[in-house]
Amino acid sequence: MASLSLLPVRHALLADNDELGELDRATWSTLHAVQPRAQPPYDSFYDERHRPEDFLVAEAGAADDSEGLRIAGYIRLVPPTPLVCNAHVRQIQGLAVADWARGNGVARALLRAAFAEARRQGANRITLRVLGHNAPARALYASEGFVVEGVLSGEFFLNGRYVDDILMGRSLTP
Repeated sequence: MASLSLLPVRHALLADNDELGELDRATWSTLHAVQPRAQPPYDSFYDERHRPEDFLVAEAGAADDSEGLRIAGYIRLVPPTPLVCNAHVRQIQGLAVADWARGNGVARALLRAAFAEARRQGANRITLRVLGHNAPARALYASEGFVVEGVLSGEFFLNGRYVDDILMGRSLTP
């Protein structure tokens, strides 16, 4: 798709389950995933820990509307813990953009929608974890105001090498 028409980011629906599962499997990579690649038969994208209300989705279609709308990406936004003393924080625990939609501002739109949703939920801080070798994601997060707040050196062993887990965060207050 050369030119996309991106709709406003919306909350995921139960009906998005299959399309989100396909997107998740299609974008799997050791650049960002620490879990093994899913194998058939595939489980539901949603489960007791991954509920539709935890996800925001971006839909897009060709600018000429010739292909209809598809989910171009998702972001998962959740409280990092169930503790009341941590209720002011939201954590991004997953961000994926379809290959056909990359380079069109989908990830940035999802991040900004997550900031707005976190504020709506009463949060004043947002955090995430990113693998140290995922330079494109780290650059995107930094451009959106995230700073490195910690590094867990060699936290994961992926593809025969140790990879750092980078903790990033940013304020949601002006």
